Amino acid sequence: MQNVLKKTAALSLMAIALTGCVGSNAVTGKLMEFNVEVVDNRYARAGVNLLLAPVYGITTAADYVVFNSLEFWTGTNPLNGNPHIFDSKVDTKIKVNDDLDPSLTEAPVDLSNTRTIETGEMVQIDENTVQMDITYHNGDTATLIGVRDGEEVRYYMDDELVAETTIGQLEQLQKEQA
Repeated sequence: MQNVLKKTAALSLMAIALTGCVGSNAVTGKLMEFNVEVVDNRYARAGVNLLLAPVYGITTAADYVVFNSLEFWTGTNPLNGNPHIFDSKVDTKIKVNDDLDPSLTEAPVDLSNTRTIETGEMVQIDENTVQMDITYHNGDTATLIGVRDGEEVRYYMDDELVAETTIGQLEQLQKEQA
């Protein structure tokens, strides 16, 4: 049973990642830009290109698996802000959008409502509770509370449980970041 679950999870992840095969390849594009800007001679640029061949492999993999996938699912590349190539307005041979539910004609994930934290003020309420009052860049506010109950720690954002961890996990994270 575990093998079936592992295979299903792996195939699902692979299917999601493979949606990223087509995109603007922004990371590789930045490397190409660097390659061209290093020197003004075409033969020297070819030499730099050969030296950077392994790096091109890494940037292509990053584009295919991460950035092009994000571009596909959100409709916009997170690095350059360009819309996904599949959303290009061109004269197509087969028209299907008019027959589909509108939710199937646009990118399904909307990241435009992401907020950047401007300030966060931490206050210890008691020996088992800390509270952080957060102000976002757009003026919104929120309250994050961490409550320790024995070895468990629960985190609430505006009174809604958003995460759980253990003291051991927090200690391990602290060691790794030291």
